[in-house]
This record gives sequence, structure tokens and C-alpha cells, in this order.
Amino acid sequence: MYERYSRNRLYIKEQEQDIIRTTPILLAGSGIGSNIAECALRFGFENITIVDGDVVELSNLNRQNYTEENLSQYKAEALYHRLKSINPTANIKFYSEFITPENIEEIIGENQIAINALDFTSDIPQKFDELCQKKGIHILHPYNLGWGGLVTVIDIETPLLQSLTNDNDFNELKMVEYVSGHLRFWGKPNLWLEKIIWDYKAEKEILPPPQLAIASWIVASMCTHIMFKITTNKEYKKFPEFYINSLLD
Repeated sequence: MYERYSRNRLYIKEQEQDIIRTTPILLAGSGIGSNIAECALRFGFENITIVDGDVVELSNLNRQNYTEENLSQYKAEALYHRLKSINPTANIKFYSEFITPENIEEIIGENQIAINALDFTSDIPQKFDELCQKKGIHILHPYNLGWGGLVTVIDIETPLLQSLTNDNDFNELKMVEYVSGHLRFWGKPNLWLEKIIWDYKAEKEILPPPQLAIASWIVASMCTHIMFKITTNKEYKKFPEFYINSLLD
């Protein structure tokens, strides 16, 4: 096994380390994607493409993988330099631009796994999923729940997330409400999550959801583990199933 990954031994077989090293993954969105990218790289994923047209803001620093030196820099480029400082030989590419109908085909490319961490403020996240699914690319959707993480996986056999709504107007809150309702239906209500949903919907201003660094790193670990399972042909949950992991459970 490569010296860089020698401490992965016993957990990961040498042939598995070779597989993940060359598996191309795409991080669409470098918010929570910034945490996922570092965890995946340190684990052994060395073929990573990053895309995000946003810049680093002060409010990002409570949870995203940036520093004050990165303020006003493009997230994708700042993350590229951080990853290359960890592993200079890794094949890291970045696009400091937003995904549009014009560039979506080029950006998705021939990746095997995609992380959809895009903001659901347009129909681009849905189009991203649709195109990835057509190309046979596995899609992970990560969610920062503050004290815990949520991830669901779309592949060629699963419904898309917009199937949760009647009007095709899917957003992150609807996914979290679906998970909360699912847990309650099966007799395992998550009371702290239900309270956060209630309090968030009761806020008078229209604000982005509250998020913590704790969940960013939990989700990064979850996504890395799921990608390991996918690339090494192990069983994993698919939407409408999901993974949820909380420090409060």
C-alpha cells in the first residue's frame, strides 16, 4: 500500500485503495462540498473535480473548509489549493463558475460519482440529477442538520428527489421533512430534528437554514464511506432510503 495511506491498512484492502484512487468524483457545490472533498482526498480519492461560482463569505467560516485568508476568493479555487497542499500529486480540477444549461454536460463529464451540494434556488439541481442519472452516475445528496448529518443516494434505479412533491418544487427543507416524517411513521421520532424544523419554519425572516461545523464533518465522513461502498461494490442504501447520523441519538 502507498505510504500515504499506510494507516488505512486493515480497514481498506490494497486493491480497494487502488480503485478509489482512480475513481473520478464530482463535487457540485463547494460549501459542504469543501468538507467532503478533504475527507475524501485524505481517505484516498485522488481524482476530484470541484465546481462552484460562489465566493467565500464570513458566514461560511462557522462550518465550511475555508479560512479568513480565503474571504472573497472563489470557493472552488480556494479549495483546489487546499487539496493540492494536502496531496500535490492528486488530480484535482476546478471550475469557478455556476452550473448552467450551457455548461452542465461538460462539467458532469465522465465522473462515476457526483455530490449534489447545489442550492435549490433554481431547477439546475434537478437537471443535474436527471443528467447524472441518464449517464449512470451515482448522486449523493448531503444535508447539514447541525448536530447530525443526512445523506441519500440516487442511482439509475431510484426515483428522483422531486418525487417527494406534487408540484415538482423540491427544496432541502422538503427532504428533511420527509426524513422526519418517515422516522415518526416507523415509531422512531427524532424530536430534536422536529423542533429545529418547527423553529426554522416559524422564523419571521426568510433565512438560510441553520448549520454547524459538527454536521459538516459528520456528513463528510458519511459521504466518504458511501463512496467507498459504491466504488468497491458493497451494499448501500438508495433513495427513498437514507442515512442519518446524529450525536444526539
